[in-house]
Amino acid sequence: MNSSELKELTIKELEERLESEESMLVRMKMNHAVSPLDNPNKIVETRRNIARLKTEMRERAIKEQTEK
Repeated sequence: MNSSELKELTIKELEERLESEESMLVRMKMNHAVSPLDNPNKIVETRRNIARLKTEMRERAIKEQTEK
């Protein structure tokens, strides 16, 4: 997920992606605690995706506030 891909999404789509990524992260953490994942770096990548989504949402909120 690139920042260029995120810029094309609407706020609603960003919120939906954020929700799905967060639930996926919780599931992966629980599965990893029970039995090791094949690729534990997926947890790191999911956390980074969440951060990217939150950053894009925050940038848009700031931009909206400065335009008023």
